[in-house]
Amino acid sequence: MAEIKGPHDGGSEPDYRFTLANERTFLAWLRTALGLLAGGVAVHQLVPDPNALSTVLAGLCVVLAAVLAASAYPRWRRVQTAMRAGRPLPKSGMLLLLTAGILVITLAAAALVVFS
Repeated sequence: MAEIKGPHDGGSEPDYRFTLANERTFLAWLRTALGLLAGGVAVHQLVPDPNALSTVLAGLCVVLAAVLAASAYPRWRRVQTAMRAGRPLPKSGMLLLLTAGILVITLAAAALVVFS
């Protein structure tokens, strides 16, 4: 079997429902990134008397949003290529990173509430 290089090269066309589900997942990653970005901007703009903790919280939100946005397309592409080639879907380290990132953001937000 020839090596498949891109999400639309070679292999067989996957069921369109799987392709659309992959696209919805990609868009969900982007929506999550936009939500985190909006949260970071909101914390930066709306926290009265900003301090180091609010700056760290805003920065964490923006950095996690950037990481998610940057990794969404490569993940979509790997999944689409695997489906086309009939291979198992690739694992994603982003699930663990997103979970840990949101836990850290939640702890920082709790500290901001407690100490402000």
